[in-house]
Amino acid sequence: MTTRALCGWFSGAVIIACLTVAATLLNAQAGAPNGEWKTYGADLSNTHYSALDQIKADNFNRLQIAWRFKTDNLGPRPEFRFESTPLMANGVLYSTAGSRRDVIALDPATGELLWSHREDEGARAAASPRALSGRGLAYWTDGKDERIIYVTIGYRLVSLDAKTGTRVSTFGQDGLVDMKTFAVMGNGQPIDLVKGEIGTHTAPAVTKSGVILVGSAFLAGGRPKTHVNTKGMVLAFDIHTGKKLWQFHTIPEPGEYGNETWLKDSWAFNGNTGSWGQISVDEDLGLAYLPIEMPTGDYYGGHRPGNGLFGETLVAVDLKTGKRKWHYQLVAPRYLGQRHSLRADAAGPHDQRQDSEGGRAADEAVLPLRVRSSDGNAHLADRGDARA
Repeated sequence: MTTRALCGWFSGAVIIACLTVAATLLNAQAGAPNGEWKTYGADLSNTHYSALDQIKADNFNRLQIAWRFKTDNLGPRPEFRFESTPLMANGVLYSTAGSRRDVIALDPATGELLWSHREDEGARAAASPRALSGRGLAYWTDGKDERIIYVTIGYRLVSLDAKTGTRVSTFGQDGLVDMKTFAVMGNGQPIDLVKGEIGTHTAPAVTKSGVILVGSAFLAGGRPKTHVNTKGMVLAFDIHTGKKLWQFHTIPEPGEYGNETWLKDSWAFNGNTGSWGQISVDEDLGLAYLPIEMPTGDYYGGHRPGNGLFGETLVAVDLKTGKRKWHYQLVAPRYLGQRHSLRADAAGPHDQRQDSEGGRAADEAVLPLRVRSSDGNAHLADRGDARA
């Protein structure tokens, strides 16, 4: 029996709490390995699973708070919606925190602050559609270097040395990449770098091979000021240099797959189709799974005739090139009164399905992919080819 601190965040609170419990240590067999939590969803498949079983029904009432870390002073005002998922990597706890989206590193045993980092973005952050600390950050290592990757409120990608919290000078421009420079609206017009509407609150996905994936988000689409809004995109960057590897346009441009589904050239004067859900990755298949939301706006589609790919769609893209491999559109956005948000989990080990219909051989291996939408529906597809 070994006593060990178990750390977690309490939803809606501005504290980090660590709980102590006596239990036998077990090695995780799936999901997060070795008792650590090195990516937002436990792993790049977003299984949200750890095999640790120290907290059980018969000892839960004996848990005690070991320490608290208050985030009230991280930013000009206390945060009122604290949603970050901390990462546990090599004995250090990392998270975004506070209303200015600071990055903090803590000793998980004591709660001691090891280092903190902040970017004061002024008017740029004030204009962001996604404020506060967001949902977290990413950790990456090649066994030698350790990096913390996160996106600021003002939509800049930052690479930090995980040991010191200082920016990695060889990444982008002194540790920063301004992702607003890749965003456009209308028929390709650049957005304003301060007031232009784009941001994200989700954690980047970072592969073992060093590919950083970042989505995009906008203001809630219930009552948009205009349908001529910033267009959604997903960007990929090199972990070492910050160089952009590829860009996926969620509203396809002329010559790209799906552009013809925007009738009457409506692709040129519509926006949104953000990818603000967590991106999943299957590195064995070389695919990234992009959950994409509605075009502008959520409840009226009269100005966007056609099926409007890739609105309301899960898209699998080649991890190296960003090219579409397959897509699965849940609802054609032309239909009025439809609003969903998508989440994709490249779930579990290889399963076997007893099904000889639909072109499948009996006992053919199936790689399950869960697709969940905010209207309460769930879908299961083969993540290799999207067959349901």
